[in-house]
Amino acid sequence: MSESIDGKRMLHVLIVDDDASMLQACSSAAEGSGYAVVSAESVAGARAILKHRKIDVLLLDLKLPDGGGLTLLEQVKTLYPDTAVVVMTAFATVSSAVEAMRIGARDYLTKPFTLEELTTVLERAGQRAHFDRESRLLRERLRSQEDTEGLIGQSPEMEKLYRILSKVAFSTHPVLILGESGTGKEMVARAIHFNGPNAAKPFVPVDCGSLVPSLIESELFGHVKGAFTGADRAKEGLLATAEGGTVFLDEIGELPLDLQAKLLRALQEKEVRPVGATQARPISARVLAATNRDLAAMVEQGKFRKDLFFRLNVVNLKIPPLRERRDDIPLLAIHFLARMEKESGVERTLSDDSLRLMAEYDWPGNVRELENAIERACALSSGPVLHLGDMPTQLQDLRMQQSAEAAEDSGEMVAQAHSPSMGTQGAGEILSIAEMEKQAILGTIRQLNGDKLLAAKLLGIGKTTLYRKLKEYGIAEMTEE
Repeated sequence: MSESIDGKRMLHVLIVDDDASMLQACSSAAEGSGYAVVSAESVAGARAILKHRKIDVLLLDLKLPDGGGLTLLEQVKTLYPDTAVVVMTAFATVSSAVEAMRIGARDYLTKPFTLEELTTVLERAGQRAHFDRESRLLRERLRSQEDTEGLIGQSPEMEKLYRILSKVAFSTHPVLILGESGTGKEMVARAIHFNGPNAAKPFVPVDCGSLVPSLIESELFGHVKGAFTGADRAKEGLLATAEGGTVFLDEIGELPLDLQAKLLRALQEKEVRPVGATQARPISARVLAATNRDLAAMVEQGKFRKDLFFRLNVVNLKIPPLRERRDDIPLLAIHFLARMEKESGVERTLSDDSLRLMAEYDWPGNVRELENAIERACALSSGPVLHLGDMPTQLQDLRMQQSAEAAEDSGEMVAQAHSPSMGTQGAGEILSIAEMEKQAILGTIRQLNGDKLLAAKLLGIGKTTLYRKLKEYGIAEMTEE
């Protein structure tokens, strides 16, 4: 059997079950999902295989003739922590599944299960195993390299951006950089400047949205002494200070219309007239502009000059939001972590679960939000590994939603075994995500005899998030320390 599929090393699964027919069915399903399969009918046989072969996924029956599967699960998580474990059980369904998940199982199946359920779980485990291995390799690779400043990303979207950047860096045309807030528009502008022939010249960033309206003209074009009250000395404008270099006009869409006309004139004539001056002075800076607004729509609405838009839009670069280049999220996260390690001297790593959830989150604040999340996790973490509980609330809420959805899909929500109301619901009744989340939380706490800290760990959320949810549910006795 081939050792790779689509350029990835084939994953190896060990199936442990003393039922020959079940073993055969699971082996066939695993082979159909692209696994290399080995099997064992006992704990001793499984140990022998694990000792001599790298196993990515362990599909483990919890009741075996020579010992309990939970004992083997504990040994695997200690000796082979990279192995993902999926347990199968037909005994004490809820309690054994909860215990297995507490020890470290990734998923579970309740016998009897369908071929579709088995295939879904195996494919999910395979995707996680591939992700875990790639994230570990990425961490090791970055540790062996020097931390570099600049654009980070290897996705097809970023490769396309790099190709365009390599061309515009050596031209003098204006470039309009488009992208949502937090995508790194200034970083792109800096890449254009510092990879071009005038890298030794000044790079002058101007945040058009933060300038005081009454002083924008003076900031951009300069002023002479006595031009207005408080102008006790002459000042050179930003467009002139970047002589031979680059002026980066960030949030150009915030520039008032009257200043847009003066900026257009300066770009066309290549000269500026300082406020209060009688003569213009030449400028030679290249202009890059950026915005998170739809300038074309603003032109149609009369809020942005059409002639200035065309002047700035000779070449435009659109930076993809982080949700459209998810493959870059682990790379960016580890980059920020390495940078913080360099600044603080404290070495930290991200758990595989944290990296996986980060890759699934949409990041509305883009790269800036991701960087802030890493900084927050480092500040709150009590150890060298950043877990889900160290992540911002919005990521923990996503994890709870996923847990509720997974419980609905498997039909084995923990709360279902303990909630009479759920047991009598009609087949056509649909629960909201919020209600499933609530029942999953409360059911887990009951199953663990009120141990909220363990419940939070099992659910993959922080203690603060759990208490906040309980308070929202109005359950005061469960929120007391």
